Amino acid sequence: MTIALSRRALLGTSLVVPALMSSAILRAVQPDLSALKPLTGDAKPIDAAERLQRIGRAQALMAANDIAAVLIEPGASLTYFTGIEWWRSERVTAAILPREGEPLVVTPFFEEPSVRETLDVPIELRVWQEDESPLDLIAGWLRERSLASGRLGIEETARFFIADGLAERLPEMTVISADPVVRALRMRKSPAELALMQAATDVTLAAYRWTWERVEAGMTGSDISALMDAATRALGGSPQFSMALVGEASAYPHGSRAVHRIAAGEVLLMDCGCAVHGYESDVSRTFSYRTVRPDVARIWNLVAKGQRIAFDAARIGAPAGSVDDAVRAFYEQAGFGPGYDLPGLSHRTGHGIGMDGHEPVNLVRGERTPLASGMCFSNEPGLYLPGKFGVRLEDCFYMAETGPVWFSTPPASIENPV
Repeated sequence: MTIALSRRALLGTSLVVPALMSSAILRAVQPDLSALKPLTGDAKPIDAAERLQRIGRAQALMAANDIAAVLIEPGASLTYFTGIEWWRSERVTAAILPREGEPLVVTPFFEEPSVRETLDVPIELRVWQEDESPLDLIAGWLRERSLASGRLGIEETARFFIADGLAERLPEMTVISADPVVRALRMRKSPAELALMQAATDVTLAAYRWTWERVEAGMTGSDISALMDAATRALGGSPQFSMALVGEASAYPHGSRAVHRIAAGEVLLMDCGCAVHGYESDVSRTFSYRTVRPDVARIWNLVAKGQRIAFDAARIGAPAGSVDDAVRAFYEQAGFGPGYDLPGLSHRTGHGIGMDGHEPVNLVRGERTPLASGMCFSNEPGLYLPGKFGVRLEDCFYMAETGPVWFSTPPASIENPV
């Protein structure tokens, strides 16, 4: 095959650095990439009506929890409520959701036109000049709205200097966590959100199938990641992360700095995700190149069973931590652990997912939050053997009223990994 020969020629010289090899490999597969078509044409972004419903639900939760207002900085939560896609810097842009009425957004004067480009709901927008304080602006607005003597909720990722500065300016207000409002809403996804997460997952699975067929001996993890990212883009997703761990690197959940190359019988652990209209996927697959060693097959099958145990343990009303407990008990019976010790499962069984790749709450020991409909999680109970190899299978699921539902179906066997 012409493409294969050109890759082997590249891999046969020590003068080609990995980044250059990845570029050359991508050029070689360009005809294959050109044949891929986007899978996301029917994916519908979150609309203004849903964002207004979110604000309404937030205000109901503020009333129920005696919270006068909630402050949110740029990031997923700001986009969740307003549509604004912005970044954080020393120049504060922030939203205040009041218990009643329209939200406030403050931003630097010269940024207003850009901020409005993604704004999706009616708000009051106030600007501040370079010689003014945005915190004075927020404090003044809260006083105007007669909210300065209540409780101010701060979204959990907001920076300290903002919360501290507002506490200094509003000594009559009590600064508290906004988790009973923001986290409570974002943890439970709507049908529109679930549809976007499904679309992102479909892209990732299709990119895996395309990539695995093109992995060849001598490739590095960087080469394989480049193929995966290119396929993801061609299929209509926005790559968020693409990790390809070869050989011993797979024994460490997030890899190592050592460069390993694919060879017959070698393990390849991939952990990849993309976004579609702001909602993410997260899928891991562990492959064995050309041949399957018995020791790898044994661990792969144990992890596959661990995944099924986790899925079966995820029941409405059960504590999130009980899912992790069920998997860990099985692994300990198989001789791994105990607990988080190695060889074994050194990380949590899963994490929340949505607009962020990792969201609260986690499937981890001691987490008591009850599982409820609309919650979404990864299911990734890997097994890691330091100095040898590791296996991780990761598929995400959401909680329906009747129990868990997969976004992606776990692979049937290591011989048919995608």
